[in-house]
Amino acid sequence: MALEIETKGSILLVDDDVNFVTLMTGYLAFQGYQVTTAETGTEAIALLGDVKPDLIISDIVMPEMNGYVFAEAVRQSPEINWIPIIFLSARDQSQDRVRGLSAGATVYMVKPFELEELIAQIESALRSSQLMRENRAKRTEAKISVPPGVKLTNTELTVARLVAQGMSNLEIAQRLSASKRTIESHISHMLKKTLLSNRTELSRWIIENNMD
Repeated sequence: MALEIETKGSILLVDDDVNFVTLMTGYLAFQGYQVTTAETGTEAIALLGDVKPDLIISDIVMPEMNGYVFAEAVRQSPEINWIPIIFLSARDQSQDRVRGLSAGATVYMVKPFELEELIAQIESALRSSQLMRENRAKRTEAKISVPPGVKLTNTELTVARLVAQGMSNLEIAQRLSASKRTIESHISHMLKKTLLSNRTELSRWIIENNMD
């Protein structure tokens, strides 16, 4: 009798490398995930009209629509902007990581990578996403408000999203290959801009306005 593998969640895998997709689909399925695939960002956006995966894994260099543009499109859509995105890319420069995270990626991993690390990142991203959605559903207090017209820069928004995920300043600095002082400066500037009192209020504002 065949063993049934418990389903842990659904993943949309976006990559135009057929061999890589075949390998990853089999591995993720063995780990208990339902996998849907798309070869380009354009195809993935079309799929997301009908399919709402728990997590997206995407390459960056793809025809028609690269991963950066794809992630930005996901983040701009209220119906799907909550979905965690993991970038898997051969680009390993710090500016590539920053650009990927600024575009809306939750995690940026460099190829080649350890499969065990990928699973750990998937599980972590899914836990954070579930927690944020539960908190949003349970929240009954008045929404956080900021002065009209306040806008965050791409870098500030990236930092704020990581704050909303519960990461410390040191963890954010390590994720973005920046100094802890730089991250503290970004947060301080955002608090002055928004007239918010602390990191908790900044997190609530990000989550309540679907910017996470």
